[in-house]
Amino acid sequence: MIPLLSQPFLFLRHGRTAANAANRIGGATDDPLDPTGLGQAEAAARLLAGRPLAAIWHSPLARAAQTAAAVARVTGAPLVPLPGLAERNWGAWEGRDRAILIRDATPPGGEGPQAFRARIRGALAGIVPPLPVLIVAHSGTAREIHAALTDAPFRRLGNAEAVEWRQDRDCRWICTKLSSAL
Repeated sequence: MIPLLSQPFLFLRHGRTAANAANRIGGATDDPLDPTGLGQAEAAARLLAGRPLAAIWHSPLARAAQTAAAVARVTGAPLVPLPGLAERNWGAWEGRDRAILIRDATPPGGEGPQAFRARIRGALAGIVPPLPVLIVAHSGTAREIHAALTDAPFRRLGNAEAVEWRQDRDCRWICTKLSSAL
């Protein structure tokens, strides 16, 4: 059993980076937020300010850590870095145009899709009470959470976009957009 899945939780994709702005694959490259991304992180923090959060679990990559820190400053929730939440390592494809990305392939020097899926699911199992929590991570992380909880079509989250995951009356997981930060 994954303790996280005992109640609703929030997910926030990190703010914009230079790679995002240029439509390049960021992956495991540890890029910080660009000026727009810093503004998006602050706006997301204001959006989440009224939410009760026991903790903010986040990817250790700079862009997610900076976004999580902005939310922590507003909410007072403690930050918990979790390496397993980091974005997929796209190896030789990192820094290249997103158009070349093939999700079912393992790029040279990169992480395969099954290994990434297993890492994300292992990280989710490592998120322990107290709950509720906010997870701050990446679009690939969001995709894997989505695949673990529902077979509904996935929509890639925008930078600094927050969603809430909760179960409906039939115990199906539903993802609801809270708002775009900007």
